[in-house]
Amino acid sequence: MVYSGTFEVSTQGFGDVADVTPQVEAVVAKSGVRNGIVCIANPGSTAGITTIEFEPGAVADLKAALEKLAPEKDRYSHNDTWGDGNGFAHLRSALVGTSQSFSIKDGAIALGTWQQIVFLDFDNRPRRRKLLVTVVGEQ
Repeated sequence: MVYSGTFEVSTQGFGDVADVTPQVEAVVAKSGVRNGIVCIANPGSTAGITTIEFEPGAVADLKAALEKLAPEKDRYSHNDTWGDGNGFAHLRSALVGTSQSFSIKDGAIALGTWQQIVFLDFDNRPRRRKLLVTVVGEQ
């Protein structure tokens, strides 16, 4: 059985991090899948999806690490080409990845005790993003 759902997230950009675990859990519940896989995807090239313990310290550490890897103020060839100033956002998205998949066991996403699914918007402006959720498995 395959079930697809979507939800939207409004962000401020510049590394804004949103816990989307409840929205993904809601799609899984609606699907009726008891055992299988759920994939959450962002159809864009300036955002990412990962997991973290969603608490202020860990979120700040993640943002600091990404700033070291792809500093906002560096020179990027993308910016030279397009003039939009978001070369850092594209690079951070490529490093983090735009989708994640998780096991579903007994109707629940198999996450660790302190693990949440987070959406990161790296773009240099506020955005409204539509995330895609695909659930595959048995009911």
